[in-house]
Amino acid sequence: MEVDLGDIAFGMDFHPSDQLVATGLINGHLHLYRYSADSLPPQRLLEVHAHEDSCRASRFINGGQAILTGSKDCSIVATDVETGSQIARLVNAHEDAIYSLINLTESTVASGDDQGCIKVWDTRQRSCCNSFDAHKDYVSDMAFASDSMKLLGTSGDGTLSVCNLRRNKVQTQSEFSEEELSSVVIMKNGCKIICGSQNGTLLLYSWGYFKDCSDRFVADSSASIDALLKLDEDRVIIGSENGLISLVGILPNRIIQPIAVHSEYPIEGLAFSHDRKFLGSISHDQTLKLWDLDNILQGSGRTVKSQAGPADSDSDGMDVEDTSSKPNKGTKRKNASKGNSSSSTNSFFADFAD
Repeated sequence: MEVDLGDIAFGMDFHPSDQLVATGLINGHLHLYRYSADSLPPQRLLEVHAHEDSCRASRFINGGQAILTGSKDCSIVATDVETGSQIARLVNAHEDAIYSLINLTESTVASGDDQGCIKVWDTRQRSCCNSFDAHKDYVSDMAFASDSMKLLGTSGDGTLSVCNLRRNKVQTQSEFSEEELSSVVIMKNGCKIICGSQNGTLLLYSWGYFKDCSDRFVADSSASIDALLKLDEDRVIIGSENGLISLVGILPNRIIQPIAVHSEYPIEGLAFSHDRKFLGSISHDQTLKLWDLDNILQGSGRTVKSQAGPADSDSDGMDVEDTSSKPNKGTKRKNASKGNSSSSTNSFFADFAD
């Protein structure tokens, strides 16, 4: 199934329990589609002008009742799924353009901006829980280890950060990896952290030893790895700059097989439908594509396992925060200029829509 979005999509997310998928576009619009398993084209339910600048990320929140979007204009907006009306808007969520958003728990989300700041928000209390100056460049992706309450971030500055939500501090940060890090997933039952990079290499970190990667694996020698999506504890789906979607094994490290070609343009995002029947992909070709997961993984020995975070405690022997100088900024893939600077606020969705 394929949808012509009319513009480049930077953000995509599936509803947690229904056949709905949301996309955030470069023109600031939010689209909501209903899809089905009968191969009919997805039906667009909503088109909302959510932001004045590009919509960088989108996530369903509150059990799928609302869609949260983050923008280059530094704002975060909540949109009602049923009506398309704006529930709330936080104008100055960050001092710089927002680059990434992820869900943490049922009532918390995290956002990362172009200058390396990561914030954690409580959507029920409408407040900022944590704020971390984790990086010196854009926060490309984040992953959450719920058992230990640690938030991992990758950045254009070439480092991996570990933010301790209990202690409200950047607990440790990796050494400079000599290339921009674009994506991150937690695998091997929490024992390994996998990071995608600009030069097509996957960097493997062992949990608790984040200063330097324990292994490197060239997953795509011809293009950068722009998106990672964990299939199970042993396999990850990668989306590359050349539009190729591949299945890769971790420990043993191997390219299992290419599974789809979205287009000749970079993959901006990958996600599973709530029932894991479909794999969604967005690219610079301005389309959303839904792939039948069983069909594209046929012959690869598919075994979908539940995701699990690492079981560790605050006394896990992690390194202390590295305060050494960081490298110069890299090139931002989303080509985002710095947003208008303004004072940050601890009030989540303080400015409600009329």
